[in-house]
Amino acid sequence: MIEPKEITIVSGDGTEYTFTIHKFPAIEGREIVCKYPISAIPKVGDYSANEETMIKLMAYVGVNTGDQLIMLKTKALINNHVPDWEILAKIEMAVMEYNVSFFAKGRSWISSGTLKAKALALTSEILTALSELSSPKEKPRSKK
Repeated sequence: MIEPKEITIVSGDGTEYTFTIHKFPAIEGREIVCKYPISAIPKVGDYSANEETMIKLMAYVGVNTGDQLIMLKTKALINNHVPDWEILAKIEMAVMEYNVSFFAKGRSWISSGTLKAKALALTSEILTALSELSSPKEKPRSKK
């Protein structure tokens, strides 16, 4: 495994879970990074492809059981060592951020409010244009 890094994920109730994440090898990393985000997009993506890619991603996550590091390579291992889907989602994001430098950079841009401000301005512009198009036009008076 490449460049192990220990991370702690905190659940909603404050319980801490420790995992060891790793960098992806080149070919596997390319596959995961290409498939993972696209397969998760609603109405475009494919859940089974996303799940398959998530399992490949989780193969680079381990849990220390005292005397050994168990890599979470199967659905059964993931379900046995990850308490719920929210923790799983946090692990997935941590692994992607660790392996893809622009994810971490983009996240700070999103959280800074820049994306929200641009989205609000664009939404307002679009809604104004649509409002004008859908507003009833004044009809000419009848000659009766």
